[in-house]
Amino acid sequence: MNFELTTEQKMVQEQAKRFAENEIKPHVEKEEEAHAFSLARVKQMGDLGFFGCGIEEQYGGNGMGILESVLLAEQVAKVSPSWRLPFNMQNIGPALTVQKFGNEEQKESLIPGWVSGDNVGFFAITEPNSGSDVAGMKTNAKDGGDCWILNGQKTWISNAHIGDMGLVYAYTDKAAKYKGMTCFLVDLKKTEGVTTQAIETKLGLRCAPTGEVQFDDARIPKDAVLGEVGDGFKICMWQLNNTRIGCAAGALGCAGGAIDLGIEYANERTQFGKSIGNYQMIQSTIAELVAEHHATQLLVYRAAWLKDQGLPNQFETSIAKYFSAEAAVHATNEVMKIYGSWGFSTEYPIERYFRDAKSYQVVEGTSNIQKTIIAGMALGNTPNR
Repeated sequence: MNFELTTEQKMVQEQAKRFAENEIKPHVEKEEEAHAFSLARVKQMGDLGFFGCGIEEQYGGNGMGILESVLLAEQVAKVSPSWRLPFNMQNIGPALTVQKFGNEEQKESLIPGWVSGDNVGFFAITEPNSGSDVAGMKTNAKDGGDCWILNGQKTWISNAHIGDMGLVYAYTDKAAKYKGMTCFLVDLKKTEGVTTQAIETKLGLRCAPTGEVQFDDARIPKDAVLGEVGDGFKICMWQLNNTRIGCAAGALGCAGGAIDLGIEYANERTQFGKSIGNYQMIQSTIAELVAEHHATQLLVYRAAWLKDQGLPNQFETSIAKYFSAEAAVHATNEVMKIYGSWGFSTEYPIERYFRDAKSYQVVEGTSNIQKTIIAGMALGNTPNR
């Protein structure tokens, strides 16, 4: 086994690191306070090729794979976990899913805009009463003859109130249960009967837009179905198995950024005449976090590598997502304690990382859902796909 990144992959890391340090870090605290999101920065990231991983070149792809997307997202999340979001919304979510299940017209018309950052992507699954229970959703679409008529409500949707074209999951035949769900391509800004609003009462990820979408007899073109009618649940699960690795990359970066802050502070802060990094309790914490971080990195990179090889990876992806989320919460919590009282202050960024880290235990399948998947496969009840 070769654990060394290629020269090209190291260049990808360095490019993302420079971008995060130069374009995000100088503005992140003010933007977080204002819940500000820059569409111009999304376009800038698109111009740099950040959203072309896993995408064929004819649709704007960059010739790289999911592992490279992980490397990019990790470095960006080390500076701002909020800005990990566009990697899923532009690339790993909508673009990769349409490339897999869409027809040629859908691929040509939609993927390049997401990859370039000209069109803001999203995907809408969660509802007020259905989160982990995807099949419990209520949103439905009825055949209106020349269109589909969509009704329902989605909540906690990333990019809901700023999104252009994205994926919406709804039932076309509730009686058929899993086989009655369909995936639709919906333009939130150009479709009558669609209203959106922002959610700003969030603990963390304040620069990552989140909102609600309401569909009231929204008329969706007949050719806006992704795949076939009734394929929605299959498409949704395939998509989530990809976007979970994007979340794992974000958690990895969040933990890495927090650990860097902890090490820096331990070297600078003095008590009883010497830096606190000289005390064994602090050293014990640093050693524990660094070891856990290296283990997390191997898990996340391996899951991404398996995806790029086209090998079964759901088991490894859920392990990576679960472990990275828990490690991010652990790291940020422990680094806050290294800071002492200052860790509780908004004057230092560690409190932001602490708040952001909690999201990874929830998004794209909670930690409990990941444990259910892992246990099911470990016990031989479900296959690794």
